[in-house]
Amino acid sequence: MKNPLSYQSTEYDCGPTSMLNAINFLFHRKDISPDVVKNIMLYCLDSYNKKGEAYKSGTTGMAMMFLANWLNEFGKVKKWPINCSMINGENVHINQSSKIAECLGQGGVAVARVMLGGWHYVLLTGIDDKYVYLFDPYYRIKSFAVDGIEMIKDAPTKMNRKITYDTLNSEGRGYYALGKLEDRECMILYNKKTKTSMDSIEYFI
Repeated sequence: MKNPLSYQSTEYDCGPTSMLNAINFLFHRKDISPDVVKNIMLYCLDSYNKKGEAYKSGTTGMAMMFLANWLNEFGKVKKWPINCSMINGENVHINQSSKIAECLGQGGVAVARVMLGGWHYVLLTGIDDKYVYLFDPYYRIKSFAVDGIEMIKDAPTKMNRKITYDTLNSEGRGYYALGKLEDRECMILYNKKTKTSMDSIEYFI
């Protein structure tokens, strides 16, 4: 059984919540070790705000990189079929031939950093010829008064937003923009047992 995806508990824990959502999306509950949950919470929330207050500036890219390496090593030792890698810069963009599209098309997920007032982590779970399917852990009821963002309320194990490519690819500071190329970062994750082959991916033209 797979769990529904979850919402963050504070203003700051989008990073660990999105990582836990990635694991819940990829694996059945019985296949998830409590060690994974413990260490996601341990390594995230490592940033300090301008007042020097611990944890109140969320999760850094360095923590995400360390966590990706830890998950890969844990998978090797425990024979747990996870594979994680970090991409950044110009590799973090959305089109049908991008690394993110390849990941989503093969049954993987991506934890991406986007703009939502400030930097914010979300989970990308799927893609079609116009939209990326996304689960935002920041609970919201009101619709966005902008084009390119569609609220989804009936897919709790997959998404709560559909976002157009152009919205995500923006280098500005609008809702869900990936931001300036030099600031972009994203973790892509696979369950190696359920990863589909490149030959089975249908690309839209």
